[in-house]
Amino acid sequence: MAGGATTPALVAGVSNAGGLGSLAASLLSPSVMRDQAAIIRSMTTQPFLINLFVLETPSPSQEDIAEASELLRPLWESLGWDRLSVPAAWCESFEGQLAALIELRPAAASFTFGILTPAQVERLHSAGIFVIGTVTTVDEALAWETVGADAVIASGVESGGHRGTFLGPQEEATLSAKALWPLVAAAVKIPTIAAGAIMTGVDILEAMSLGAEAVQMGSAFLVCDESGINQHYRNALIHAGDTPTRLTRAFSGRYARGLENRFMQEMKAVETRVPAYPVQNALTTGIRAAAAAKGDTGLMSLWAGADIRRARPMSVAKLMQTLVAEMRTK
Repeated sequence: MAGGATTPALVAGVSNAGGLGSLAASLLSPSVMRDQAAIIRSMTTQPFLINLFVLETPSPSQEDIAEASELLRPLWESLGWDRLSVPAAWCESFEGQLAALIELRPAAASFTFGILTPAQVERLHSAGIFVIGTVTTVDEALAWETVGADAVIASGVESGGHRGTFLGPQEEATLSAKALWPLVAAAVKIPTIAAGAIMTGVDILEAMSLGAEAVQMGSAFLVCDESGINQHYRNALIHAGDTPTRLTRAFSGRYARGLENRFMQEMKAVETRVPAYPVQNALTTGIRAAAAAKGDTGLMSLWAGADIRRARPMSVAKLMQTLVAEMRTK
């Protein structure tokens, strides 16, 4: 859960309770990755995971940037701006992040948006790191198995935030979680980790009955006390009510699921024209930050899974205890 949702306290809390806490490092510089890992290690002696996005640093033309800025004009003008600032960098260097990850030697690492080379997987294995690929189709699971991954996360369309599709159009990766999990489990010999609409211990048991050997949960932890999301975002999730979630390219240039809001609605007609991640993501970061500072959830990216209404505000320790109790009473 990139963008500050995962904090060292949340990661350590999950690991201390017997799970595998995950640090979302895709937006972090190598130095911040080191700092965050050190804090986590000061809070737990248990294993934890680091997640990265597999990216190539883009080089958009001035014309592309100008066009993208124009598409966003109604939003940045609504903030009283006379122009949209262009960021100094579009993203962190993936190679730099990967080198830092190997230096940090977490127990496991997961990768989203792309796939590693066999040589990169071997570098991770040489550092004693368990390698996990994120997939949305059977073909992607087979590809990760081929390059030497130790497990795959099968992420259904209900999953919150960004989708991990890297083979074929993102629009065509439409399998629901419960349809995808058994297909992936049957296709690969490595373990399948289920993701998507898993909010309770009962959901965990169902995922394991469909072929998963473990589960990955995100949205269930977004409203935990230790989550790093701001109070406006937290309140929007807790009081989501009838507000639907849907996939959109508008915020980042890559399909991601969140609560529908004004940003999505105003950009709906042009979202297929915005530049691909990470360019659009970088261009909209300032808009979203300004909205967050004002408490304007209409212009924030409120990433959340399709079943966010079942999220339960409590401490991470209490949630972990609750999940285990639900699994035992089924």
